[in-house]
Amino acid sequence: MASSGKFIRLDDKLHDYMLAHGHNSDSLLRELTRETQDKLGRHAGMQIAPEQGTFMTMLARAIGARRAIEVGTFTGYSAICIAHGLGEGGTLLCCDVSEEWTAIARRYWEKAGIADRITLKLAPALETLRALPGAVQFDLAFIDADKTNYREYYEEILCRTRVGGLILVDNVLWDGAVLDDKDQTEDTMAIRAFNDFAVSDRRVELVMVPIADGLTIARKL
Repeated sequence: MASSGKFIRLDDKLHDYMLAHGHNSDSLLRELTRETQDKLGRHAGMQIAPEQGTFMTMLARAIGARRAIEVGTFTGYSAICIAHGLGEGGTLLCCDVSEEWTAIARRYWEKAGIADRITLKLAPALETLRALPGAVQFDLAFIDADKTNYREYYEEILCRTRVGGLILVDNVLWDGAVLDDKDQTEDTMAIRAFNDFAVSDRRVELVMVPIADGLTIARKL
């Protein structure tokens, strides 16, 4: 497909301007970001961007989501954003394997007043997903965990997503490495393979948006 050329490259100043002209954070999320950076150093880059969090909250609200799941919780930023977007009585199932990182998440969920909406499962996510009752139907899902299992997570979640529900998949541009033929690392190849598969999946309508490190949005048909 030929490019229309209708896009803009963001430098730091333009990105700062964009953040300043949206509701892209609050004091609690800023505090969580600082603590994540101070305690986890380079791993802090795993946290989603503020504008992505705002976008995900709005998506959850827009579709009236009440039951959500995320695979890959880290220190809890994305979970707070999703939970804030859920309707009355909404619930979020979080799947992760790190007690250390999710301990931070638990504290901030309490501070945010949303801990009662969230169930955290500390186990390999595929085990958690496959153990769910067949009748479970999610409105919204967010996949942001180990890249080599993206396809498996997607399949397990898609069959448990209601018609019209959304599956959000993070890091699909992988800092541009998806276009670097010299990069044959396992994670990069897994993301390329997922992207190539997803665009041809006729069970969904799909768009990839250049927010943060790339976000694919799949709507179940």
